[in-house]
Amino acid sequence: MDENLNNSNNSNNSPTTSRIPKIFDRFYDSSSSSEPDEHEVFDGANGVDSAGKRIDYMIQFLNRRLQQDENYHATCLTTPLPEFTAPGGNSGIFKLPIRGAVSYSRPPCLEVRPRPVRETQVGCFLRNLVCVDEREVWAGTESGVRVWRLGDVYKAAEEGNVREGDEESAPFREFGGLAPAVCLVGCEGSRMVWSGHKDGRIRCWKMLSDYRDEGSDSDGSGFREVLCWQAHRGPVLSMVVTLYGDLWSGSEGGAITAWPFEAIEKSLSLTPEERHMSGLTVERSFIDLRSQVTSKGICCNIFAADVKYLLSDHSGTNVWSAGYLSFAIWDSRTRELLKAFNIDGQIENLSVAMDPTIEEEVRVKVLAGSKKEKSQSSISFFQRSRNALMGAADAVRRVAVRGAFGDDRKTESLITTIDGNIWTGCTNGSLVQWDGNGNRLQDVQYHSYSVQCLFAFGLRIWVGYASGIIDVLDLNGNKLGGWVAHSSSVIHMAIGAGYLFTLANHGGIRAWRITSPGPLDNVLRKELDDKEFLYTKLENVKILAGTWNVGQERATHDSLISWLGSAATGADIVVVGLQEVEMGAGFLAMSAAKESMQVGLEGSSVGQLWLDMIGKILDEGSTFQRVGYRQLAGLLIMVWVRNEIRSHVGDIDIAAVPCGFGRAIGNKGAVGLRMRVYDRILCFVNCHFAAHLEAVNRRNADFDHVYRTMFFSRPSNLLNSASGMVKYLFLPCFIGCIMYLIWLVYSSRLLLALSIAAGVSSSIQVLRGANVNGTQPMVPMPELSEADMVVFLGDFNYRLDGISYDEARDFISQRSFDWLREKDQLQAEMKSGNVFQGMREAVISFPPTYKFEKNQPGLAGYDSGEKKRIPAWCDRILYRDSCSTSVATCSLDCPVVASVLQYDACMDVTDSDHKPVRCIFNVEIARVDNSIRRQEFGEIMGSNEKIRQILVDQSKVPETIVSTNNIILQNQDTSVLRITNKSGEDRALYEIICEGEFTIHESGKVSSNHACGSFGYPRWLEVSPRNGIIEPDHIGEIAVHHDEHQTLEEFVDGIPQNWWCEDARDKEVMLLIKVRGGCSTETKTHRIRVRHSISGKKMPIDHKPKNVNNTQSSVLQRADFLGNNCPSDVFAQLQNLHTP
Repeated sequence: MDENLNNSNNSNNSPTTSRIPKIFDRFYDSSSSSEPDEHEVFDGANGVDSAGKRIDYMIQFLNRRLQQDENYHATCLTTPLPEFTAPGGNSGIFKLPIRGAVSYSRPPCLEVRPRPVRETQVGCFLRNLVCVDEREVWAGTESGVRVWRLGDVYKAAEEGNVREGDEESAPFREFGGLAPAVCLVGCEGSRMVWSGHKDGRIRCWKMLSDYRDEGSDSDGSGFREVLCWQAHRGPVLSMVVTLYGDLWSGSEGGAITAWPFEAIEKSLSLTPEERHMSGLTVERSFIDLRSQVTSKGICCNIFAADVKYLLSDHSGTNVWSAGYLSFAIWDSRTRELLKAFNIDGQIENLSVAMDPTIEEEVRVKVLAGSKKEKSQSSISFFQRSRNALMGAADAVRRVAVRGAFGDDRKTESLITTIDGNIWTGCTNGSLVQWDGNGNRLQDVQYHSYSVQCLFAFGLRIWVGYASGIIDVLDLNGNKLGGWVAHSSSVIHMAIGAGYLFTLANHGGIRAWRITSPGPLDNVLRKELDDKEFLYTKLENVKILAGTWNVGQERATHDSLISWLGSAATGADIVVVGLQEVEMGAGFLAMSAAKESMQVGLEGSSVGQLWLDMIGKILDEGSTFQRVGYRQLAGLLIMVWVRNEIRSHVGDIDIAAVPCGFGRAIGNKGAVGLRMRVYDRILCFVNCHFAAHLEAVNRRNADFDHVYRTMFFSRPSNLLNSASGMVKYLFLPCFIGCIMYLIWLVYSSRLLLALSIAAGVSSSIQVLRGANVNGTQPMVPMPELSEADMVVFLGDFNYRLDGISYDEARDFISQRSFDWLREKDQLQAEMKSGNVFQGMREAVISFPPTYKFEKNQPGLAGYDSGEKKRIPAWCDRILYRDSCSTSVATCSLDCPVVASVLQYDACMDVTDSDHKPVRCIFNVEIARVDNSIRRQEFGEIMGSNEKIRQILVDQSKVPETIVSTNNIILQNQDTSVLRITNKSGEDRALYEIICEGEFTIHESGKVSSNHACGSFGYPRWLEVSPRNGIIEPDHIGEIAVHHDEHQTLEEFVDGIPQNWWCEDARDKEVMLLIKVRGGCSTETKTHRIRVRHSISGKKMPIDHKPKNVNNTQSSVLQRADFLGNNCPSDVFAQLQNLHTP
């Protein structure tokens, strides 16, 4: 706690109070400072509002702690019903998900942008990140760009007109209305950000801090592009700024274009009156690198593949371009192609030739076609249809095994490390290390999940996987740590201000300390855990769940009113599960075919009729909104949400698991719907299990199959892109399939028809179960296990065993339900731990709901026909929440606590042979207020002494000295600059950038600074290596060389127009050597003046390097050249070189 705040607290409050007054005073302190502290997060109205929220949450916390469980439940409008809990929960696949204020399985994170509800992100999903100048984080969106100031990441969310889904995000600025931003590149030298868009345009943006520095648009709200031009016909897939300031961009079909820095600089310097010509000036200066190569008769596979990645290696002399299966290395200075090779490291022959794999495929197809029999007259049309269908099913199986039509070694990410090597990540989870010349060094693999992104900084490499896992590696590929960072794929990463920012596929952004895992994590985790009550918010939700086996009948309006009308009055969420909506052999066969092809899943007309009828009862539109539904043959699940909480409900996913014949037919099975409510996962599963008294084991197996294999997916994208191709694979035989199935049905051969559908459906299940990118997953937990609350409802078909029909009728008439429950198969199986492990059910106090004569009111309506089926509680509603016990306090450790307020059957409804059942849940949900937590995070980082000391220790920069501050070069001279690492323990990492170029006039005057893009070098200067690692007590040697490059080629519309000489006057550059520790963003710098002297004049001032006389050369050793890419002749002459 800040000392001033403590003093203020002591002067205004009683000394007997300890913690609570500090909470109040720190928000209402009237003192002000002209310069806000780095970690200060409270300002103005936001601080007052945050204080009020903290007080509310604290009061909620105290109420939960002070009240006994009985008194707490007594505050509910209705006392919860007693429940029966099955054993076997919280173990194996039924283990409850671990929740808490902080996770002890991963480092603490800063929620820069909490995961938004997916439905709010349509058209504005985030797709990439870049940090610029340690000040700002930029993100490319599907509609433009947005930017966060790193100084604002601890602040509360902005009040007022905030985009839906960003209510708890750190303050940001956004520019929308554009085509999706596919790639982003930051340029610290020019303080610009470049965005490449799907419409083929490249846009240039100024950093937000520049608006403030210029005194205009100080809040950055009016920031806009400063330059824009049409770069490609297709989307701009990748960009990079080279060592010489040029901007390179890649697009579809192998297109690579270079945009010279001189043309960009000229456009940016135009006056406002000339600004309308700026885009055209750059657009006409393009250099088509592919055309330059192909015009020489050179051709290779790289020019047919999309340029997904562009990368400037650490030497800066080369640029790597990559597709999914091939690479190319270019000279960034001459723009010439140096090498092309594939993912196996095999060098391609740079000549016109057909790909041998394509040639072989063509040859095989020709031979196969010539050998095909021309006629099979003995096979009937229906038999051919059957063969086509089974062949398609076999093709699906092959596709699932091969990995969704693609090579599982496709390149998904590309980075360079400070030691000069290149790392690539592949879809099969492998990581490949290459040297700077494109030679394959080693492969490492820690997961089978696809690598989605890579990032390197200092001595570490971060790997983001499709599973949401992040691994931390050293430069040799050894694993240092790893954790689950997000619940979906980690698609991009960036580093700034000591944090690793990770972007998940769902749009959430989290920040992790770059030293994690490390000692700081434990201190920060404990502090956040202690302050849980300050950022925990409680929500209350009432859920109405109803189930009804309608027996292919239509319900009357009165029946629906009796079942749902009054019960829905106080409900926030209404879940309805129906069974046997529509049955029949033809319908089941058609439904199985649709499920196999994943087409026509919007449901049947009968299902739509039920949706409309129940929606009308619930006053859909005015009071409730339908958020999702799913139909599988006769099974239908529907969910409505009250308008008042609709903004807190989203991420709707659906699922279906057939359990009928061959696990393929939907007459039995389950449909599910998953959604996030107040950031907690709720799942609802509507089931219909195997019938008949003796089929207990089959029913248990049905539940186990549903629980293990229910995989949720978006309603609009039920399978991955590979399955989309599968649909087209089935289309040619679709009509024949349907005709054949109908023919079998009418020929009383339904069993064979169902077997065919089962074969096809099993193929689809293979594809669903495979990893998204074709690799086998690591035995994941069932998705239902990850939910905070699961509700099972439906016709489970468990019967009363060991009792006769007459005995059951007698006990029902006497309402002796306690004795009847002893005969209930479901409770017996649950007590034995065979089914619904860990689930709970309210004690049943209503008559059995099966089987009744239709349209027969009262208990006299039980089946009195020839079979006289024994009444049974077939229709049930069970659930589990986050708690391992039936009585628990709602907290972040146990975020969803549910109880049953009502559990009954509507015995007056006579439309079906089953009675509808309903259950009302009272659900307490504990969630994190991320705005408050973010402020607490910032305060802990700024005020905790242990953390501050750890940060000081981690930010130490090894002491280094340089051999000279001034270098004079004449034509093709080479000088050696030596950097000495005086630290005896720590490795020193250095990077040499060019702050700018000056021209020396004959009068001796120096022109203004001329900074090149990305702190690039003038073309007459070569510095090698530009960056590297110096071991403790070692010396690093850098060759500074003048290259005779006196001419530049200017392009107009891709054609070289003229050659012109460079300025022949003396030139001077200022090199900046940035030195830092192994994993720290803190740097120390040395400045070196390098003059190219044509006239032979000496520098007017000769600066001697500090402490150069104190260098103990006898102790120090010459450092290994890590990542050196100097020409070999330069290295050969290093012994004979001298410093001026």
